[in-house]
Amino acid sequence: MVKPLRKAVLPVAGLGTRFLPATKAMPKEMLPVVDKPLIQYAVDEARAAGIEQFCMVTGRGKTALIDHFDIAFELEATLAERNKREALALLRSEAMPPGSISTVRQQVPLGLGHAIWCARTFIGEDPFAILLPDDLVLSNTPCTEQLVKVYNETGGNVLAISEVPPAQTNRYGIVKVGEVKGDLVEVTGLVEKPAPEEAPSNLSVIGRYILLPEVVAYLSQMERGAGNEVQLTDAMAKMIGHTPFHGLKFEGKRFDCGDKVGFLEAQIAFSLARPDLADSVRTFLKNYVNS
Repeated sequence: MVKPLRKAVLPVAGLGTRFLPATKAMPKEMLPVVDKPLIQYAVDEARAAGIEQFCMVTGRGKTALIDHFDIAFELEATLAERNKREALALLRSEAMPPGSISTVRQQVPLGLGHAIWCARTFIGEDPFAILLPDDLVLSNTPCTEQLVKVYNETGGNVLAISEVPPAQTNRYGIVKVGEVKGDLVEVTGLVEKPAPEEAPSNLSVIGRYILLPEVVAYLSQMERGAGNEVQLTDAMAKMIGHTPFHGLKFEGKRFDCGDKVGFLEAQIAFSLARPDLADSVRTFLKNYVNS
């Protein structure tokens, strides 16, 4: 029987140097796409998939991420006093149940694998999801919900994967492909940032994972990989052959919001997906495209 997925880890300790000076005093995960910060998109996506407990792996200067999910009594009182019922209802609809968010500190930047290892006590003996807020997915069904559906059917580990240009495999974790059933791919190998001529495919792992807790034992070995960091991809690769391992070509489009161009594209795509904004956005875009 597959153990229900109720936990998610959100690695949010990065400095966001590519967005300086905007991120000098504000976590990059608080950068808004339209009217909602990246961290909120990640949490909302996870909650839609049935996840109830969250662990943020943070660093110095990241307290705004936790404050964002706290109750702002003064703000709510002011909105109520001014009869701003719509805004008040929006805030309350996003409220998190008490005790549903915990944090741990990643004091040194030793890679994604190290960040996940820092959450080992939270993970315990349970399966867990990982959501990287930098990766934003616009889809009809939330990406994590798509992964959970596969997990409930197959058990084991499930990764969100997408095609990348072959020349760009050295930017991503790349999957070695086994049996293919529609959009579901058997993962027989994983390589972190291979050179194009050495890549086993052009299918990359994006920032959505469902993993079994056994991965923590491999991460605990603290083996350094690409970039002299503890790579999650390397630890996952050691699990292949011991537990079911699949990749899902998810429905939707992924935006790399850790990149300026990707972040700007996400603003446009998510605006156009909003009925209250789409017409106005199309109108002003024409002014710039035609100029």
